[in-house]
Amino acid sequence: MGRPKIPRIICGQPADSCFKPNGIPMSQLEQVPLNPDEFEALRLVDLLGMQQQQAAIEMQVSRQTLANLVKSGRKKLVDCLTHGKALITSKISQ
Repeated sequence: MGRPKIPRIICGQPADSCFKPNGIPMSQLEQVPLNPDEFEALRLVDLLGMQQQQAAIEMQVSRQTLANLVKSGRKKLVDCLTHGKALITSKISQ
């Protein structure tokens, strides 16, 4: 049995729940889910320009965990942009 997932502090939310190529119906697109913690890590590091150490403190995770979230989030974004897939995000219920 694995360790339970530690709750992360997530303040930002995506503006929309889906980003997809224009002119292609959603039913014809492969969907890639972007987790809320990946979104928050990308927002803090790439949008707000925080250092990873500061962003990790903000999310209350280790720096290595934050680096893993940024890496996986960037991989998903580039996959969607390169291969014309839909990026699905979920809003956080607070």
